[in-house]
Amino acid sequence: MPLTDWPYPRWVAHRGAGKLAPENTLAAFRLGAEHGFRMFECDAKLSADDVPFLLHDATLDRTSNARGVAGDQPWSVLSQLDAGSWHSRRYAGEPLATLEALIRFCLANRHALNIEIKPTPGGEYRTGEVVARQAALWWSDPALPPPLLTSFQPDSLRGAMAAQPELPRGLLLDTLWDGWFDTALQLGCKAIVCNYALWDAATVARVHAAGLRALSYTVNDEWAAERLIALGTDGIITDRVDRFSPTR
Repeated sequence: MPLTDWPYPRWVAHRGAGKLAPENTLAAFRLGAEHGFRMFECDAKLSADDVPFLLHDATLDRTSNARGVAGDQPWSVLSQLDAGSWHSRRYAGEPLATLEALIRFCLANRHALNIEIKPTPGGEYRTGEVVARQAALWWSDPALPPPLLTSFQPDSLRGAMAAQPELPRGLLLDTLWDGWFDTALQLGCKAIVCNYALWDAATVARVHAAGLRALSYTVNDEWAAERLIALGTDGIITDRVDRFSPTR
């Protein structure tokens, strides 16, 4: 996918609807869509029986009514949890979502998807393999752009590349650590997804010169968005689906 063929919109709703609904639940993606967003970011990890499901943290403590490492539990247990009450009474009883359910939602509504591979520590390569393989299996509409697979973990991207090399990949960065650029090239990445404060004109130019796209997380202020647009970056991931219009 060369630079000129980038098929994704600029604006991406973080974890569905940012903080307006319980993150990574189908309720959040529905709310983000109601605000006009047509591309979503989610976090995917594996249950103990290798079911890809949506959760950001390694543990269940913050965003469910359970405790402990999420990846230690089978999907039969995880599917029964309440992933909404922590947010508000409005969403009490909202379940965890499988990656398959979100993909089916996106396909039915013609939305694009950025899947962040978020492995349980120790399962980086395996998680990348399974998520990529399942995403390719379930993403059944060739008229829509394929899921963009991203991760902070190079081993997860290596697993994804081995399993489904045709799916586009992006390296997530919270610092510009030594070797990040060469690592992205070695992994065949199509995008660099940075903490928005890391971008400057020289770094954007370097990424673009290599045929990659420059995306930013998590952009919640107008001044930051305007700066990134002026720098010529290509994608903005935001919690503030209520503040930014994706058709601007």
